Amino acid sequence: MARKIGSRYTAHQIVGRGSAGTVWLGEGPEGPVAVKLLREDLASDQDLVERFVQERSALLCLDHPRVVGVRDLVVDGNDLALVMDLVRGTDLRTRLEHERRLAPEAAVAIAADIADALAAAHSAGIVHRDVKPENVLLDALAPAGPGGAPPALLTDFGVAKLIDSPRRTRATAIIGTPDYLAPEIVEGLPPRASVDIYALATVLYELLAGFTPFGGGHPGAVLRRHVTESVAPLPGIPDELWQLIHQCLAKAPASRLRAAELASRLRELLPSVAGLPPLDIDEHTEEMYEDDSLSPENPAPEETTAPAPVPAAGAVPLVHSGAGPDSNRDTHTSMRVPGADELAGGAHGTARAPRSPGAPRAGSARHHRPTPERRTRLGVLSALLVVLLALTVLFIAL
Repeated sequence: MARKIGSRYTAHQIVGRGSAGTVWLGEGPEGPVAVKLLREDLASDQDLVERFVQERSALLCLDHPRVVGVRDLVVDGNDLALVMDLVRGTDLRTRLEHERRLAPEAAVAIAADIADALAAAHSAGIVHRDVKPENVLLDALAPAGPGGAPPALLTDFGVAKLIDSPRRTRATAIIGTPDYLAPEIVEGLPPRASVDIYALATVLYELLAGFTPFGGGHPGAVLRRHVTESVAPLPGIPDELWQLIHQCLAKAPASRLRAAELASRLRELLPSVAGLPPLDIDEHTEEMYEDDSLSPENPAPEETTAPAPVPAAGAVPLVHSGAGPDSNRDTHTSMRVPGADELAGGAHGTARAPRSPGAPRAGSARHHRPTPERRTRLGVLSALLVVLLALTVLFIAL
């Protein structure tokens, strides 16, 4: 059913849902638009409405071919909405769900487009804060680029910052999606432009590998890995590309590249990855608990929101309390920042090293599965213990 959004726009049908609200196919004075209508409880927050209005000028001025443009911000009664350019196509998460992983040339081309978008935003003083496949749209009507990849556009600028209202989150809360959070965010530092570079490098790693470098298991464990573990190399890509990803996943924000330099370097690497097939590495099927500190008897620290069921691969999404259905995992999560002792409690090392299909992961439960000989010895020892116990009981009875 159609509904009016302010005096200039009409929303016709819902095309997506997220924890922050719903996305509608709409119509405005200049033609079709996408309308992101925020939840009613957000619209009723006067502090957020004021922040919404303050962000209006910056978001309207962000004009770049690789950015989904914001045409208007509407505050009308209980309606709080972003009116955006309509992109005909799908999001990057949907493509990953269909293809699992992309050929390196397509992955690098998409990452270069998003780096261009971030360069424009950062030069305007805007930090995205929630770069992830759900927020990357692929324009199906535009000519394909390198590797057959459609042009990629970054959307949802400003939404994470709007949701991060002082009334809604404490100073010890995290806003974002766990798989893509830079370590400095986990440690409670304010978000700078470098957090977007870290998130984009995580997305590029996921496009190539089919899983994120630090994801999997309890969200608390994901956050800790960002801080304590190093990223595992990806086999089958040029060393120059791996070094670029590795640098942008550095724990120290100052060690990462700036967005403009990252875009330039990625495009320089396109000829070296042209024609390469998608990587042939093991599917992401890591065990839920990778060490004793995260066993069912020793769960990760309590979070401010309950974790969603862990998918087989990709992001570990959390839904903000009070959120409705989250069909596209467009999440802005509020989580407690782990304490220093909690962050230091995990194993230090390399996270989730890719391996050849079928090979066990070193340190995993499968890796330490008893051999037949060991099982035989254990069986004999168990039998001897039973006999000794029986003799002891008999001796006591006599």
